[in-house]
Amino acid sequence: MPDSTPDLTQLPVVVIGAGPVGLAAAAHLTERGLTPLVLEAGDRVGAAIRDWGHTRLFSPWRYDVDAAAVRLLEDTGWTAPDPEALPTGTELVEQYLKPLAAVLAGRIRTGARVVAVSRAGMDKTRTGNRSQTPFLVRVQHADGTCTDVRASAVIDASGTWPTPNPLGRAGLPAPGEAEAVAAGRVTAPLPDVTGRDRDRFAGRHVLVVGAGHSAANTLLELGALAEQEPGTRLSWAVRSADVTRVYGGEGRDELAARGALGTRLRRLVESGVIQVHPSFTITGFTTTGERLTVRAATPAGEQQLAVDLLVPATGFRPDLAMLSELRLDLDPAVDAPRQLGPLIDPEFHSCGSVAPHGERMLAHPEAGFYIVGMKSYGRAPTFLMATGYEQVRSIAAALAGDREAADDVQLVLPETGVCSTDLGGSCDVPAPGSADDSVAEQGCCAPQAADEPAGTCCSTPQPVSLGRAPLPLLSSSCC
Repeated sequence: MPDSTPDLTQLPVVVIGAGPVGLAAAAHLTERGLTPLVLEAGDRVGAAIRDWGHTRLFSPWRYDVDAAAVRLLEDTGWTAPDPEALPTGTELVEQYLKPLAAVLAGRIRTGARVVAVSRAGMDKTRTGNRSQTPFLVRVQHADGTCTDVRASAVIDASGTWPTPNPLGRAGLPAPGEAEAVAAGRVTAPLPDVTGRDRDRFAGRHVLVVGAGHSAANTLLELGALAEQEPGTRLSWAVRSADVTRVYGGEGRDELAARGALGTRLRRLVESGVIQVHPSFTITGFTTTGERLTVRAATPAGEQQLAVDLLVPATGFRPDLAMLSELRLDLDPAVDAPRQLGPLIDPEFHSCGSVAPHGERMLAHPEAGFYIVGMKSYGRAPTFLMATGYEQVRSIAAALAGDREAADDVQLVLPETGVCSTDLGGSCDVPAPGSADDSVAEQGCCAPQAADEPAGTCCSTPQPVSLGRAPLPLLSSSCC
C-alpha cells in the first residue's frame, strides 16, 4: 500500500533545475498561491548557463525574461535591463536569475541533485490510488547523502546541458571516444576560446565537429584567435555534404545578430582560414600523448585527421534515467512528450515550426508530472526560452485549477526570416572584448544543437491561442 501521507495540497510542487525556465515555473506557481521547491544540482542558480557565460544571446532582453518573474522582481524595486540589449549568459544570470532567486529565497535548494522521481511507496507498476499519492523525489546532496522529498507535482526543467550527444555514428560513442575525453583531447561544448581557455587553444590544430550555431560560434572565436596566435589551425567537420545551410538567412534574418553570424563564418571558410571536411562521419579515435587521430568514413573512403584538440558541437539529449519509475508517454523518435514530438521532429521540421503548446500537450500518464524547457524538446535541435516560459505559465494555471487560463496558450515571437537549425540552438557569438568588436552587438541562444542535416524555412509569427485557433509558429534556434 502507498505510504501514509499528508494532504497533497499541503505539499510543495518540486521544480527540478534553477535555470531560466525552472525559476519562471517557481514564479508562476508563487503567483498562483502554490508553494514551489526548486532543486538545483549546481552550487548556484543558473549553473549550466555559467558554463557558457562568455557567449552573448542574439535574442534581446525582452525575449529573455518571464512575465511572472518580472512582476515579482518589480515589487522589489528591480530595474529591468534595456529590452533591446543583448545579454551574455553571465549577464542573464547576474542581472536576472540571481535577483529572481533572491525573491524566491527559501524556496530554492542548491547542491541538490535529483537522482530519481517516483511515487511514495509505489513503483511504476502500481495503479490503485496513484494520482492521489504524493511524488517521492530522491535528492543527493553535495556531501553524498540522500534525502527524499514529497511533492504534490513535479516539473522537470533540468535541461540537457549535462548530456551532450556522442561524436560517433548511430547515436553511439565512437571507439576510443571515452579515452579521448579522459585524456583532455575532447573539450566541453562552447569553450571560452578567447578568454579563460585561450592558452589551451593558442597555436594548436583544433577540429570543431557539428553544423549548428554552437559550432559557428566556436569557429568564429577560433578565427579571431588564429589572427593573433601564429600556428593556430582550424578544421571543421560536418556530416552533411556542404555547410552553406549553416550560414542561414544572413541579411534576411530579422535577428541581425544571428544573420551576421552566418556571414562572418562564410567569409572565414571562403578565405581558407577554416578547412572544411564535409560528409565526415567519425568512426573512431586514437589518443597518443597530446595528439588525437580522428578516423572517419567519407565518400572517398576512410580518412584520418590528426589534431591537438576536438571541440564537440553535436547537440544534447535528455537524461531520462531518473524518471524510470514514472509513467511517461514519449515520442519514440525525439524523446519529447508524444503529442509534441511530431511537431518538432527535425526529420520533418527542419526549422521546428511548432504550435504554441501548454499543459495538455506536455502532460504524461503520470498525473502531475511535466517535462519543460529544453528537456521537453528531447533530441530535437531547436528551442526557444520564451516557449519554456509559456509552458510553465500554462502548467502553473492547470495545477491551480484554472483550466481556462491553462488552455489559453499564446506566444508571440519575432519574425525570424530564414533560419538554419540543422543543428542549432546555441546561437552564440563572442562577447564584447573579443577580437571582432564590430560584432559586439550580436548574440546567441541557449545551447542545444544536433548534427543532422536540415534545410531552411520562413515563418511570420503572430499572436495565437492554442485553445482557439492553433497555427504554426516558428520555433527557431534562438532563445
